Amino acid sequence: MQSKQQGRLLLHYETHLLDPKAEWVVFIHGAGGSIVTWKYQVDAFKPFFNLLLLDLRDHGKSKNIEPAYEAYNFDIVTSDVLKVIDHLQIKRAHFLSVSLGSVVLQKLDELRPELVNKMIMAGGVFRATFTIKLFVHSAKFLNHFLPYRAIYNLFSWVVLPRRNHRRSRRMFRMQSQKLSPKEYLKWVGLYKDFFRLLRQFFNRELRNLSLVVMGDQDHVFFKAAKRFAQTHQRAQLVIVEKCGHVCNIEQYETFNRTALAFLLGSRPEELHNLPGLES
Repeated sequence: MQSKQQGRLLLHYETHLLDPKAEWVVFIHGAGGSIVTWKYQVDAFKPFFNLLLLDLRDHGKSKNIEPAYEAYNFDIVTSDVLKVIDHLQIKRAHFLSVSLGSVVLQKLDELRPELVNKMIMAGGVFRATFTIKLFVHSAKFLNHFLPYRAIYNLFSWVVLPRRNHRRSRRMFRMQSQKLSPKEYLKWVGLYKDFFRLLRQFFNRELRNLSLVVMGDQDHVFFKAAKRFAQTHQRAQLVIVEKCGHVCNIEQYETFNRTALAFLLGSRPEELHNLPGLES
């Protein structure tokens, strides 16, 4: 079921309802993504949960959201998500994020811990490494010479360079084209708040059971994710072989089994012959 925006005060969102008493799973995509990021998860998850998928501000169909801001921070981005959750009267949910969405999720957990049950962070971003800082500052510099779509295409090759990454690389490029140049600059401008939150969250105690799912070919973000999981007793790391950054797309069947097993308290091998999980 697709929502109607109410005066553009809410992000665009979609819900898939199983039962009023069923648990909710909320999906948070990363920068340059959209609801389409989760196209391989919907059929797998909806037999078990109520689902909420949303487009972050400026992404997908979430355009001209009010109030408008000249610059963004993660309080704004997280508040957008919470407004939809409160509008739907969701009191508690599991959360599934990918890439930059992991920072939004941890910010949400900081602001409203009573709302968050289990957390899954796919291709999570956990440390402001030299490579990540180089990406951000290169984007700011290249913006003076190249159109932002060319910058996105360049960085998509850097983050997702291998042949088996091409499906997620293509999807990322298609969805990122929906950002206007002005919107792109606002999201790049998040970098100061982004670096600050990564430092803060890396050592913040995790109260919730958390699953970190990383591709073994995620050469930009893997090492920091491994250190994050080693630092937190309530975090579990699962490594997906022959897989890059966007593991929920590249190896979606393995990802779906792993994520559902974590949420349902089952073993991945028990989840066969279900919608979205067929080989």
